[in-house]
Amino acid sequence: MSRFDFLIVGSGMAGAGAAYELADRASVLLLERESAHGYHTTGRSAALYIEAYGNAVIRSLTRSSRAFFEAPPEGFCDYPLLTPRGCLYVARPDQAEALAAMSAETNGTMEPLSRDAALALVPSLRPEYVSAGLLEAAAMDADVEALHQGLLRGARQRGADVRLDQNVTAIAPLGDAFRVTCADGATYEAKVVINAAGAWADEVAGLAGVAPVGLQPMRRTALIIDAPPGVDVRAWPAVIDVDEQFYFKPDAGRILASPADETPSEPHDAWADDMDVAICIDRIQTAADIPVQRVVRSWAGLRNFVADRSPVIGFDDKVPGFFWLAGQGGYGVQTAPAAARTAAALALGEPLPADIAANGVSVASLSPTRVR
Repeated sequence: MSRFDFLIVGSGMAGAGAAYELADRASVLLLERESAHGYHTTGRSAALYIEAYGNAVIRSLTRSSRAFFEAPPEGFCDYPLLTPRGCLYVARPDQAEALAAMSAETNGTMEPLSRDAALALVPSLRPEYVSAGLLEAAAMDADVEALHQGLLRGARQRGADVRLDQNVTAIAPLGDAFRVTCADGATYEAKVVINAAGAWADEVAGLAGVAPVGLQPMRRTALIIDAPPGVDVRAWPAVIDVDEQFYFKPDAGRILASPADETPSEPHDAWADDMDVAICIDRIQTAADIPVQRVVRSWAGLRNFVADRSPVIGFDDKVPGFFWLAGQGGYGVQTAPAAARTAAALALGEPLPADIAANGVSVASLSPTRVR
């Protein structure tokens, strides 16, 4: 039976990042239940890096990730992980207070825009809908596939054992370690189990007799539609309603759109509901002159939150050796580099990396004990 220092359950962005950061310092086994890495949430991302997006903890982890995105290690990927996009938050006249609150919450780091300035950036917005906006000019498109594959490739190069089609069915204490059993009968031993199972994280915890953290998967819908006839949308920023009732952004000459829905769901292979697709089209067409003659493609993914909507990263307080890496919400891509470094440091019994702590992240703000 193989024995490892760390066994990571789930090879999405979180698990891949933890494996990457740990593998050059310890023996690591990364197990994925599916036949492909990142099949669920990671592979269904809107692919944006927005420093103003999310609560204070998320924003701090996002800022702490920027240096890696901008200058990954040599050989990590063949193309830039970030490309300029910009992000425009728009508000109707009745949303003026929400826009002011967002500006204050982000410490005035976004540029206030008049209606005319917002329309100049995205001419298809309806003048009667938009009263003002906020622009995060430094927001970027993120190459999710390049980041994810770079982490997986780097983890393997550093010595991690990465295995697909390994559905964990039992986690049993074994002295100072755990014995992990998979559906195909394979068994492994590890000193530490890192739970990066996404929507299934509470279920994986239950296998080890660990109390749940109250993880709630939320379904989010996305669709690809054609750009307005004769309109080149490639230079548009992403557009987000200030109350996050919709967003849309250019995507390979077309438009990726979402109603920004958060429908409570059980862990499952999510799919787009026809009603959510219709709601998305209605909201987009209310805000912008974007005729929708057809939906090119639609899908859904699960965003996974605990009560305070911050990630859960740290050792369980009741079961020694069981480590949580869950609850990234819809921010798992933009926070991935900092979350991976944080997880590795805490799993190795080290303090938070200094730059991440300096950005306002604390162990207490991530600890599973806070949501118990």
